[in-house]
Amino acid sequence: MSEPSSELDQYATALADAIEAALPAWTVSCVERVMVAWSGSFSEQVAGASQVVGDRAAEDVGSEVRRLLAADIDEQWTTPLEIVRAAVRYPTAVLAELGVPPVARDEFSVRRFPEDVYGLSPASLADVDPDLAEPAIVWGAAKAFEHKRRHGGAG
Repeated sequence: MSEPSSELDQYATALADAIEAALPAWTVSCVERVMVAWSGSFSEQVAGASQVVGDRAAEDVGSEVRRLLAADIDEQWTTPLEIVRAAVRYPTAVLAELGVPPVARDEFSVRRFPEDVYGLSPASLADVDPDLAEPAIVWGAAKAFEHKRRHGGAG
């Protein structure tokens, strides 16, 4: 195994930092969107509770993302997006505590994301925050370059 490039490390850190920074607002936004659709309102009390849970999501999910990105690229077991998708448990907990019923979802979503009863799973990191698109692409390209450097081309 080769040591990852310091550039790849920098891109991984930037991506992890950006994900961690985005998760609190994303959590609040998820709760707000579902609450407004369900009840027509989003109180300051619910916003505050959502922020507390969002801060916990940033801490917990941020550390999971950092652990993944710190691993050698040949040993990374999943993607940052998959880890972030698991963060739906945070806004889901707030909504369930408030008695919000699950939303109608298509068959694919039910099969692919059975625990996501409110349809919150992001399709991409940019769905969490548009500012995550660039660091995700840069990190992904750097990882692909490092992989190609180590293992050669497909031919």
